[in-house]
Amino acid sequence: MGPWRVTAPARATIDGVSEVLLATDADWIYDEVDAAIGGAHRVYRVREGAQVAAACEELIPDLIVLDLQIGNMGGMAATMLLKQEMRADRLDTAPVMMLLDREVDAWLAEQGEADAWMVKPLDSFRLRRAVQTVLDGGSVQEGPVAEALEPDAGTGGDDQADTDDAAAAADA
Repeated sequence: MGPWRVTAPARATIDGVSEVLLATDADWIYDEVDAAIGGAHRVYRVREGAQVAAACEELIPDLIVLDLQIGNMGGMAATMLLKQEMRADRLDTAPVMMLLDREVDAWLAEQGEADAWMVKPLDSFRLRRAVQTVLDGGSVQEGPVAEALEPDAGTGGDDQADTDDAAAAADA
């Protein structure tokens, strides 16, 4: 087995227990995640984003949780790599949840095609509920997500024409 051994005390394996792969180099994040979901789910940990794909090949987790800030390969890059590998059928499909630093990072999670995301700081209740929602096929998306700007239907998206029209109306 690779460097992603279970870092919590071994738990009795019970049928139906989900396996969650957590990628973070921050011990406090691992501690919070394991305390919140460790009793109901088996939590594995890698400390580097570059280890996530290999760990997924070996462990075949039910859920992958990625911290946005991971040392050598951040959560955004790891999410994009995982989604690419899943689309190419080189990895089994599993939902990917990102742990974001700020609400505005929701845009990154969406662009990286994360299935769910939460904004730190975490609390046990929110985390347990989010993990269960995602494992049940739902999604959790905290923070604002910027909608793509669409061109103005009246002018075909010509911003200069809009500015010229406004200036002409002001002169009239």
